[in-house]
Amino acid sequence: MRGAMTVIERDVDAMLIPSGDKVLLPAGSELTVVQTLGGNVTVQDPYGQLFRIDEKNADALGEEYAAKAKTPDAEITPGEFHEEQVWEQLRTVYDPEIPVNIVELGLVYTCKATPLEEGGQRVDIEMTLTAPGCGMGQVLVEDVRSKVSALPGVKEAHVELVWEPQWDQSRMTDVARLQLGWM
Repeated sequence: MRGAMTVIERDVDAMLIPSGDKVLLPAGSELTVVQTLGGNVTVQDPYGQLFRIDEKNADALGEEYAAKAKTPDAEITPGEFHEEQVWEQLRTVYDPEIPVNIVELGLVYTCKATPLEEGGQRVDIEMTLTAPGCGMGQVLVEDVRSKVSALPGVKEAHVELVWEPQWDQSRMTDVARLQLGWM
């Protein structure tokens, strides 16, 4: 639901985009909802500043947004570990400024599962950002870590932010280009 104006019903913690600074948005603030993807809501104030509101606080925008912000995790099948489930989870992580998931953006460079001696899997992921100075990097890393850690059979999830090779638009899939209207 892009472009809908809403008024915050209570004070809410948010994150300033792209710096990643934590801020408090006061009750009564008028905001435009930019995207509700990956379990979070990106909003814009009348001055053009973007903020990310976590799923747990989406109810401050009203019940409609609380329901839309429910984490759309990939369907998790209990039981055995399947690497494709990792990729499905990664496709539920979104850059708060871009309405395309991190896989389609080409931000995930490697994803490797290794069986552990004591059972379960260790998943190692190397990913990057569209811009090295983005303050949202650690937020996206934590989103990835928590979603992958929730999968059955995953005992360890290690996510590393890397800068080589540098990301560029050639890493985007055709799906991403279509979603952004570049094709």
